[in-house]
Amino acid sequence: MKIATAAYNLDWLDSWAQYEDKLDAWVSRAAGQGAELLVFPEYGAMELSTLAGAEVAGDLERSIRAVSERMEDVQILHRRLSAQYNLYILGASAPVQAGPGRPVNRAEFYAPSGAQDHQDKQIMTRFEREDWDIAPGGPLKIFETALGRIGVLICYDSEFPLLGRALSEADVILVPSCTEALSGYWRVRIGAMARALENQCVTVMASLVGNNDWSQSVDANTGTGGVFGPPDKGFPQTGVLSEGVLNQPGWTYADVDLSAIAEVRADGHVLNRSHWTEQTPRVESVTMSRL
Repeated sequence: MKIATAAYNLDWLDSWAQYEDKLDAWVSRAAGQGAELLVFPEYGAMELSTLAGAEVAGDLERSIRAVSERMEDVQILHRRLSAQYNLYILGASAPVQAGPGRPVNRAEFYAPSGAQDHQDKQIMTRFEREDWDIAPGGPLKIFETALGRIGVLICYDSEFPLLGRALSEADVILVPSCTEALSGYWRVRIGAMARALENQCVTVMASLVGNNDWSQSVDANTGTGGVFGPPDKGFPQTGVLSEGVLNQPGWTYADVDLSAIAEVRADGHVLNRSHWTEQTPRVESVTMSRL
């Protein structure tokens, strides 16, 4: 399959039609390059808060409500684009009021057949916990698709090995991210590359990029798109299948061969995925006397 992963910049929107035109342009560009799976980043839907005006867009709590209230229209748009261009889309995640509690960070996954489901973020960052009060959502899922088995670890989730291990049956793990600083980008990238190593699979990182002084939540963003695999037979020795230019908006493309994933899992130079259970949690404390 051919994957397109986004370094996505937010815009100030004056109308819903402007957002529709923007998304159509992004999707059509990737489709024109033959992409079959598109990945948008974490919190890329926050630009929808600008439709409610500067006062709402600049307020942490009110911007949540403004975006959440737009998500039904967002889903209709993405279902249309997915069907029109005959590709799968992981939409940009959004804070969604999904029940009586606090909102969750949710990414919707769309199939060209019209099928749709979602993945919620599992573990919140300090900003999400302490300032924004975003809550953990529903369980991790593996999506069975015509392109293979696909999982999603939203940003910070990719930094936790046990969450990655829970998706060990996935061929491809998507990692939509939103990171303020270069250090944050590299934390997520290192996590994505580690998950590809451990699970002997492909991971796909999308990033929010650019500065937005109208927002308290997505005001500064650093990153780029990247596609990673295990540095083993059938894959680049660096494990990097493709990477974009830092902070430059646009798509990063990579061709992914599912047979290469199956082969490296069955007969790689190392077999990390099958050796996971051999880890033993035995630790001894040793006191060393001074010489």
